[in-house]
Formats: sequence, structure tokens, C-alpha cells
Amino acid sequence: MTVTLRPSQALALWHHVSLAEVRDSAPDLTTRQLAILLTIYLEPPPHSVRGLAAHLGVTKPVITRALDTMGAMKLVTRHRDPRDRRNVVIARTVDGALYLERFADVIIAKARELPA
Repeated sequence: MTVTLRPSQALALWHHVSLAEVRDSAPDLTTRQLAILLTIYLEPPPHSVRGLAAHLGVTKPVITRALDTMGAMKLVTRHRDPRDRRNVVIARTVDGALYLERFADVIIAKARELPA
């Protein structure tokens, strides 16, 4: 299925979703944090700090800071890779899956509200 939006509709959708997120009691994520979280949940694992940094074109400390925040929110967990103790493996959580399911529902609802 292809979705066709005019630029003004795309911006309006992003605006409405952003407003809904700001007004909601769920934790606010930065755009960078959301990109990392979506990568972890939408792309096949395993995910490592090093791999995410390379994939997103940012430094490892950027990923680590984002994971610190998202870990405190229980959206992801981290543990050392038993095969290579230098690597940190990032794992999905139920709370993270529920967060993204709710986020997807907001996007769908706001897209349906767009004028034709």
C-alpha cells in the first residue's frame, strides 16, 4: 500500500503527532532517541552500541546516552555479549514494544484526521 501525502499534509501529520506526544503522559523521546528505538524494534537483532552508531552515523557516546535514558524508561535493556565482552547487546522489552504500539496508534489516528 502506498500513502501519498502533499508536503503540507506530511508536515501537518508530523505536527499533530508531535503535539499528541507532548500532551500525553508517556515519556517524551528526542528524535534521535526515537530513531534508535525504532531501529532496535523494526530491524532484526542483534543490536550493539557499535552497530547502532555505525548504522545511524553517530558516535558510540551518543548511542550510550540515548540508551541510558531509554533504559531508565524500561524501553530497552543492555547486557554484555557473552561471546565478546567488548560488545554491549541491546534487547527489546515489553514496555518498549507497548510504547511503540501506542505511538503507532497515535500516528494512525492523526493520519485519519488529515483533511483530504
